[in-house]
This record gives sequence, structure tokens and C-alpha cells, in this order.
Amino acid sequence: MSKKRKLNVDDAYALETPADNIRLYADWAETYDRDFVAGEGFEYHLRVAEIMLRHASQINGAVLDVGCGTGNVGVVLRNGGVEFVDGIDISPEMLAECGNKKAKDESPVYRNLIKADLTRTLDIEDKQYAGLVSAGTFTHGHLGPDTLDELWRIAAPGALCVLGINSKYYASMGFGEKLSAAVDNGTITKPELTEINMYAAQADDPEHAEDKALVVICQII
Repeated sequence: MSKKRKLNVDDAYALETPADNIRLYADWAETYDRDFVAGEGFEYHLRVAEIMLRHASQINGAVLDVGCGTGNVGVVLRNGGVEFVDGIDISPEMLAECGNKKAKDESPVYRNLIKADLTRTLDIEDKQYAGLVSAGTFTHGHLGPDTLDELWRIAAPGALCVLGINSKYYASMGFGEKLSAAVDNGTITKPELTEINMYAAQADDPEHAEDKALVVICQII
């Protein structure tokens, strides 16, 4: 029997539909942290979470980890002092990995885990979250800028938003225009943009080692 091929970021970038996402992450969830996060030096989640923690004094309530994957953002936030983190993702297998994550005090990292398709209306009431964070789901084959409207809806006034967006995808999909429109209509404050590297300095993937993301930092009005 031939050895199963190791999945990688190119598989993720090639996705086209929510059903594609479900299939890929069903296969990848169990090995994602070991083979990709640790094996490929993927540090996107660390850098996004650290930015949120630098603004933690602005958070007064629960944070929603958007496209939470296996829960690595949540671990950093909880260990950094954020008390309540909920996770939302389309993949039940990835959510199962989140459910296994423990904070340094041995409590579950996530207060609630929500299975949902983020391209659709969410079964979450308005103004529920004091913070929104995301690392890795606003990228090729995943979520586009139209998803932001639903996220703004479920965030409370004053909520801190720290959203990582693949830099190339940001430009090609019109995120800048979407954010400008949200500023103009009084939904969010003018965003601060910070560019970060997704991978560790020693990452040896010649195609993706220099991949970058723009982290959007703003508040709900």
C-alpha cells in the first residue's frame, strides 16, 4: 500500500467551496499541528495572537476565534490572560482538535466550539463578542471580504478586531475597499495594518517561506 501524501498549504489554497474545505480538513486535522505547524515552521497564529494580547486591555468579554482550526490561536490567548475564547470553524474534525487543547492551568482552551459555514448567516445573536480574532482563514480558497459583514454584526460596540489576511489575497479580493466602506458607514474605526511573516525565519519551503499577511486591527463602533 502506498504511503499517504502529506498535505500542505497548496492543498488549502486550491480549495474552491465550503464542501472542499470540509473534505480537506477531515483528512488533515489529526496531523495538522505536527506536520504543518511544527514541521513547516508555521507561526502565523503566534503573531496574530500576540498582536491581540498587546491590545488586551480593550477586551471586556469573550473573544471569537474565527476559523479556529486546531485551536492554536486560542491557546496563546488563554495563556496570555484572555478569560473566555469561543471557536468557530466549518470542520468538525478541526473542532475536535480544539476540544483537546488545554490552557496552562489545565482548563479547556475554548469555552464554546461552534460548527458553522462562515460564508452563511450565523446562528449567533447580534453584539455577542468583545473581540474577533483570525489567523489563516482569510486566504486563498477560504473566506473573502463579504464574510466581514456577518462578523461585524455579532461583535459588540467597542469590540477589538484583529484579523489576519493573506497579503496577496488582501489585494486581489478587495479587502481594502471593503474595510474603507465599513469605515465610511460608521461600522468600524479606521484600521491599523501590520504586515507579518507567516513562517519562522528558518522555514525552508522555497515557495512559501516568505509568505506574508496583513493584520487588520480595528474596533467596532
